[in-house]
Amino acid sequence: MVQIINTVDANGVDRHDAEAVNKAENRSLYASRVKIHPKAAAGTFRRLKWALVFVLLGIYYIAPWLRWDRPGTAPDQAILIDLANRRFYFFFIEIWPQEFYYVAGLLIMAGVGLFLVTSLFGRAWCGYACPQTVWTDLYIWVESKIEGDRNARIKLDKSPPSLSKFTKRATKMAIWLAIAIATGGFWVFYFADAPTLFMELVTGEAASVAYFTIAILTATTFTFAGFMREQVCTYMCPWPRIQGAMLDEESLIVTYNAWRGEPRMAGRKKAEAQGLKVGDCVDCNACVAVCPMGIDIRDGNQLECINCALCIDACDAVMEKVGKPKGLINYTTSTLYAANVAGKNEHWDWKHLLRPRTAIYSVMWAAVGVGMLVTLVNRSQLDVNIVPDRNPIFVTLSDGSIRNGYTVKILNKKQEQRNFRLSIEDLPGATMEMVGEQSSPRSTIEIAVDPDKLRAVKIYVATQDQKVITEDKTDFTFKIEELNLSGAAETAVEQTVFHAPGE
Repeated sequence: MVQIINTVDANGVDRHDAEAVNKAENRSLYASRVKIHPKAAAGTFRRLKWALVFVLLGIYYIAPWLRWDRPGTAPDQAILIDLANRRFYFFFIEIWPQEFYYVAGLLIMAGVGLFLVTSLFGRAWCGYACPQTVWTDLYIWVESKIEGDRNARIKLDKSPPSLSKFTKRATKMAIWLAIAIATGGFWVFYFADAPTLFMELVTGEAASVAYFTIAILTATTFTFAGFMREQVCTYMCPWPRIQGAMLDEESLIVTYNAWRGEPRMAGRKKAEAQGLKVGDCVDCNACVAVCPMGIDIRDGNQLECINCALCIDACDAVMEKVGKPKGLINYTTSTLYAANVAGKNEHWDWKHLLRPRTAIYSVMWAAVGVGMLVTLVNRSQLDVNIVPDRNPIFVTLSDGSIRNGYTVKILNKKQEQRNFRLSIEDLPGATMEMVGEQSSPRSTIEIAVDPDKLRAVKIYVATQDQKVITEDKTDFTFKIEELNLSGAAETAVEQTVFHAPGE
């Protein structure tokens, strides 16, 4: 009896072929880029993408120029991240460093919101709102206006060098570079007063970090949107891998309905005349031609697919021409796809949005948002911090009284000057004096604080009360009351410690 041993593995490689095995084991996980020339698409999703490109780029380029009147020395800029003075301004909202939890809250909302959108609509962020997608769309549009649509660009790539080819390429590169410079330039306007910084940039008087930031963002925008495009999404961005955990059987993703389209055939009329079974797909490759990632959606759900839905627009146009129903490629869920394969002919409705995962994400997102809003509305416009002297912790004066020193920091968050009264509670016989002020010790001190400023004053507190002196330390309270009221009175209390020699 002859025993036949199979030496071919699952990848079709003969284990006895050493050279083939070596090639299989050293197969690269990275594929060199093959230039993609996406064809211009037209339809519902293409219009939606253009609308979002217009809105998102409009916000990015216009927002730093919006004005908002602010008293004092703060720039009259509606949206400003003032790193030098440690402030974040958003119209009437001002965030101080100690209120960084608002920024953390926004980041949490952004993350949870992204999880929610992905679980509902797949990679909608990637296909419609990601900066890489938005700027790549803009770059491809510029390219098509100068070099022509898909076939013209392919022909231009293959043509020999000529003045016409050089002129088109140079013009395209110049416009790309201008867009990239604007991208970097407008980014730095969010961190300083935009009109002032613009003049400094033009005259060469801006800080070196501004030019460096613009240069980095210009280079990355020009390179990523102009030459790397789909490679950024496939190899550099981690989200295609992460989003797999966010999807479930009810997530809407762009899908080719093979149950309806197969078997595909170009000459369908002739095939039908011969009695052959054919699907609705006419194998025109229109869906492949418009794909900015260069994939064939008919091969199934793929890592590279960004759910931009341009293939849906292209396929719907073909179906309309051949007299077939639209939706051969559409947004659908795994559950609906399986149901249609089983012949149930089910359709998507809004109830598919409501499921435990999306409910949890929605509640989390709303809870963080409501919590931040309530905190923001009810936050105090006054903040006080008391720092006791540490060396020495107390001083014995000539009259036998004990004196402690404190630095009182009063933060005025309003855009107007405010006067406060500083007093002491729960420390018998205590008097105060402010360093730098020519006045006798007293029970209260008035302190003026400029708009949107922090004022630190040195306060000496002294007492001759024997009960206090015979204790090592006594807890007491500083009370700060607002005097000039333009609204509700604000009061702050801070507890601290008075040190004494003890018995």
